[in-house]
Amino acid sequence: MRTSSLAGLALLLTLPLTACGAESAGPSDGRLSVTAALYPYEFLAERVGGDDVDVTGLTTPGTEPHDLELTPRQVAGLGTSDLVVFAAGFQPAVDDAVEQEAPDTGFDVNAVSPLADGYVPLEDGELAPDEKGADPHVWLDPIRYAGIATALADRLSELRPESASAFAERARVLGEELAGLDRELAAGLADCTRREVVTSHNAFGYLADRYDLEQVAVTGLTPDAEPTPRRLAEVQALAEARGVTTIFFEELVSPRTAQSLARDVGAKAVVLSPLEGPPETGDYLSAMRTNLATLRTALDCR
Repeated sequence: MRTSSLAGLALLLTLPLTACGAESAGPSDGRLSVTAALYPYEFLAERVGGDDVDVTGLTTPGTEPHDLELTPRQVAGLGTSDLVVFAAGFQPAVDDAVEQEAPDTGFDVNAVSPLADGYVPLEDGELAPDEKGADPHVWLDPIRYAGIATALADRLSELRPESASAFAERARVLGEELAGLDRELAAGLADCTRREVVTSHNAFGYLADRYDLEQVAVTGLTPDAEPTPRRLAEVQALAEARGVTTIFFEELVSPRTAQSLARDVGAKAVVLSPLEGPPETGDYLSAMRTNLATLRTALDCR
């Protein structure tokens, strides 16, 4: 009787421990927690990390990421993430939060390779302060984007060496997909009547450089900045002289300037996505192909 009672007591004592362990296990148990500041790097983290990571994005659909404000809970969450993927200088609120809560776990994608100079004026002259600086929109160049994927795989491998081969393989597969996208863009934009991409926001410099286009931006690196009258007049004159048929604007910012300019030059105002926020449907790859179709129509490509 005494032996049986002791065995029963031992069983009862183990039950709470087992139940407790089961309760603590969840969908994120055993995975690295990764926070991504904006959509392009949320996409990368999910593709490269795969089943080894649990990704949280800070920029929700419909949110303009430049002006992102973080809740106290989001700020605190950075401190508990294994890795925070962000682009320094792009979202000031995120920069401050990383410095405060995640100084050792931040992965600055802009440090992977040198950034290109930003806004280039049509004429010589001093630029407004918010129109200066390095251009962070590197993800619009699929080749540079693939390089960031490889660097992210390396950083994740430091955190979880046993999954290094899996991270590297996923980055390789994504790199092949991005190389395919690059070939599509190069072929689709090779033979076009026009090569000027007139945009309301200076976000497409890397895309233009990769595929031999000319970006003509009405405003600088700040998407909601108001253009100066001189700059607007310059862009209008160029558009009229070169027979530009389309003025591009992005989906997360007011189209007012682009629509007004389009009316003045007899053109259409059309969305060209800089992919700063999550697309309504599909993913990075499908959104870039939509951009390609839009550009081919606007530039009269064959």
